[in-house]
Amino acid sequence: MGKQNTQSYDATKFSVLNCIDLSNPDINQSVNLLKQACLDSGFFYVVNHGISQEFMDEVFAQSKKFFTLPHKEKMKVLRNEKHRGYTPVLDELLDPENQVHGDYKEGYYIGVEVAEDDPESHKPFYGPNKWPAPDILPGWRETMEKYHQEALSEMLGEPIATLRLLHYEGQVSDPLKGLYGAGAHTDYGLITLLATDDVSGLQICKDRDAKPQIWEDVAPLKGAFVVNLGDMLERWSNCIFKSTLHRVLGNGQERYSIAYFLEPSHDCLVECLPTCKSDSNPPKFPPILCRDYLSQRYNDTHADLKIYKKQPT
Repeated sequence: MGKQNTQSYDATKFSVLNCIDLSNPDINQSVNLLKQACLDSGFFYVVNHGISQEFMDEVFAQSKKFFTLPHKEKMKVLRNEKHRGYTPVLDELLDPENQVHGDYKEGYYIGVEVAEDDPESHKPFYGPNKWPAPDILPGWRETMEKYHQEALSEMLGEPIATLRLLHYEGQVSDPLKGLYGAGAHTDYGLITLLATDDVSGLQICKDRDAKPQIWEDVAPLKGAFVVNLGDMLERWSNCIFKSTLHRVLGNGQERYSIAYFLEPSHDCLVECLPTCKSDSNPPKFPPILCRDYLSQRYNDTHADLKIYKKQPT
């Protein structure tokens, strides 16, 4: 709890984020906006991304159906060692220096579906998903699989792609008491696409080293993804692009969001890009395989998972 007195809790300031319109015919303008966002904060909006609002509404409705199930039903699909399934409230501790308890949110992980007998299933983030029984939630699996595939449709190769449904109960956060919807953190991987409802709560801190830290609200934007860069991309770019600290503060309203985490393939070598290093700015990190990097980061956050050890290649 030692860092509490270095933070500012005035949530009246809204962050102005660049908005990337994927239907904009002026590609140069979009590229310049994107580059500036990556350099400044690592957060931006994306609109006209090709996933209809009607379908997004259906995904949110199905997500809510799951989280309103009785606790005993949700526990039947409890998260496994492959990071699939239900994560209860307080399961995740993102900011141990400032949080008294874990996050006041519950979630559900869905990854790339790989059969148990598939040779690829030995990899840390591949395997079969866990699904609620179809008689409990008819059509739920089909909706989530469709969304996972639509969000993945523009990616090349064999990325690690994880969908995470999130539900914040009507708890009021109090940073002075160490209570958070989601503690301050940066995302582990490459990029995150976040769809939200219209309830505020997401905040970013553009300068994590500032004293006091200044937190800015990120306003919900109907039909948009909030996109943020993760630590892996910051590492890849030799810290030129930003992976920004962010958190969620509950305001007493229920809040739903859907995060989609996109990473490279298991065997991708994360190594400083040639254009991001020089004699005066040498690489700050050694090369590392994507699977090893992500396994360690997940392990650090979910301390109860002991199985994320080095897997056979």
